[in-house]
Amino acid sequence: MVENSRVAILYSSEFSKQAEQLSKKLNLEVCSKPNNHFDFFLNYSFQGLELISTDPSLGNPLIVDFSSGAADHRRRFGGGKSQDISKAVGINKKDGITVLDATAGLGRDAFVLATLGCRVTLCERNPIVFALLEDGLNRAKLSTELSEISARMTLFEGDAQNLELMPPEVIFLDPMFPERKKSAQVKKEMQVFHRLVGEDMDNQDILRWAIGLALARVVVKRPKIAPFIDERKPTMEFKGKSGRFDVYVIKALSSQ
Repeated sequence: MVENSRVAILYSSEFSKQAEQLSKKLNLEVCSKPNNHFDFFLNYSFQGLELISTDPSLGNPLIVDFSSGAADHRRRFGGGKSQDISKAVGINKKDGITVLDATAGLGRDAFVLATLGCRVTLCERNPIVFALLEDGLNRAKLSTELSEISARMTLFEGDAQNLELMPPEVIFLDPMFPERKKSAQVKKEMQVFHRLVGEDMDNQDILRWAIGLALARVVVKRPKIAPFIDERKPTMEFKGKSGRFDVYVIKALSSQ
């Protein structure tokens, strides 16, 4: 069920089977061409499944593609284990860490962690975002260059709190932060997410759940100006130019 936006699926003769299958799975209407009755359209193209907004100000279609663009650049030149996300998760302390990305979104942070050798379980509860992520991950698994990385990524649909999962060493959270009033300062991609998904209203619950499940630590990705979730001060912080990682240490990774 899509709660915050009106979404339909575009039909094309080249991808009719895929469109019909997705329509049945998501219980969404199929349209032959875009129209203003909907906010977004899911469309299969030769590049993959893409999300098209009927608002031209939101720019190009959104697609999950780990083989090009920002994801590929970060894989090649992102700084490896010197990145803040690597330090926050503890990759410098142990190889092959098991990570549960409980708010996977478009999977970019999970892909970085898998690139650095982590075994990552991804959970995404929004069905539209899940469909985009699943399509991108499936294409990555067919790529000779990315198959080894994507093999370390396992995707589940649903709320991580309601799934029966093995406790991981690290739980990674990136909950949706309320949209700033000056929307022009927010990246277009994030504007799309806010319209499609809305704000996460259970941040306190999911942090408490994560701290109760993780074996070693919980890492929360936050905007630099954002307050601590549940007013809970982290064990340590890693701050960047615009964001930070709050780390709640439960037990040393070296002892796992």
